[in-house]
Amino acid sequence: MERYFVYMLRCSDETYYVGMTNDVEKRVAQHQEGWDPKAYTHNRRPVKLVYVAEFSEVTDAIAFEKQVKGWGREKKEVLIRREYEKLPELSSCKNETHFSNAPKQRRSKSS
Repeated sequence: MERYFVYMLRCSDETYYVGMTNDVEKRVAQHQEGWDPKAYTHNRRPVKLVYVAEFSEVTDAIAFEKQVKGWGREKKEVLIRREYEKLPELSSCKNETHFSNAPKQRRSKSS
């Protein structure tokens, strides 16, 4: 059975890189060696592996990788700390233009 991994690296500039592989050890070594001069991590070495999730289905791994890549820094750090209970709160919209966050007078329909 093939295994797939979504991993996160903390780069030397304190940014995060999220990727997917079927061999975490080899892939992290490639990032450390700077094997691809065009890679995000090339000029941000050294990198440190800070998170790994394992999947049995490649489609699940790809979907999770895309999801995490879309997250902000705070949410990624909650994932790294495995504080899963905090993820729903960080997922909710805080934008004042969102209906549930709008001031009450803006919520009511005009007559």
